[in-house]
Amino acid sequence: MRSLVLLGLVGFAAQLVDGSLGMAYGVTSTTLLLAIGTNPAAASATVHLAEIGTTLASGVSHWRFGNVDWKVVGKIGVPGAIGAFAGATFLSWLSTETAAPIMSLILLTLGCYILVRFTAYGLPKNNLGKPLRKRFLAPLGLFAGFIDSTGGGGWGPVGTPALLAGGRIVPRKVIGSIDTSEFLVAIAASIGFLVGLGSENIDFAWVAVLLAGGILAAPIAAWLVRHIPPRVLGSAVGGLIILTNVRTLLRSDWIDAPSGVQTVAYIVIALLWAAAIGYSVHVYRRDRAHESVEAIEAVAVTTPREDREDTASAPTG
Repeated sequence: MRSLVLLGLVGFAAQLVDGSLGMAYGVTSTTLLLAIGTNPAAASATVHLAEIGTTLASGVSHWRFGNVDWKVVGKIGVPGAIGAFAGATFLSWLSTETAAPIMSLILLTLGCYILVRFTAYGLPKNNLGKPLRKRFLAPLGLFAGFIDSTGGGGWGPVGTPALLAGGRIVPRKVIGSIDTSEFLVAIAASIGFLVGLGSENIDFAWVAVLLAGGILAAPIAAWLVRHIPPRVLGSAVGGLIILTNVRTLLRSDWIDAPSGVQTVAYIVIALLWAAAIGYSVHVYRRDRAHESVEAIEAVAVTTPREDREDTASAPTG
């Protein structure tokens, strides 16, 4: 019973992060399942079965809050489903241990770009409104879907930074579209796992508890992403990408850093991440204050002088 409650809390927290930042549900949930001894294929299958419900709830919530670009969902979701099915089918004999550090380096570079770009300059404006081409979204979806199945998570960490780096869609619609299209990925991956593994290695009680926690968190996450300023959201996503992939690299066979070194690295990254978010919040508030002053000045300029004098001389109280 205790483990089920813990799984429910993990499902809630993972979906809250995933729904507001566009990533980390699979990574968080799969990590816990592996920690208690579940084999990788069964862990990934359990998470993807739960994600059928959580991604549906998340997609509906994001749609209600206007966070979804349906053209992007169609162009990236279908190739993503194909990649996810392929990854799930071949997970039993295909290892991603060698590819994981290389992928983490690429994602770490994207994460650094996003963190610096949004923290220092805010929302990219030059490309906003320009359509994302299918020749970019289709390969991205295929690759992200494959990694998501074989790694127990990866749709968000691969798809979200790639779309954010392009600067053609506002961050909240990037996250909403990635979360919504993940529904197709979760269905395809689950079918692939059921074909490859059967159902005997999957604990459906765990699936139900993860699903319940995620469904409760989905509308809260969609509301948060609607109201978080893009600059702050970009800094938050960038820091999460950096922290996640530095962790992967430090634990890989390439580096295999001692626990003390890992702890110091995490603390340094967390401090820099907090400083970046704090700076983004400060700049956002400053810009809002300037906009308010400019709005008042604009009203004063457009208001006839006699009306301003009448207002100023009108008795108060």
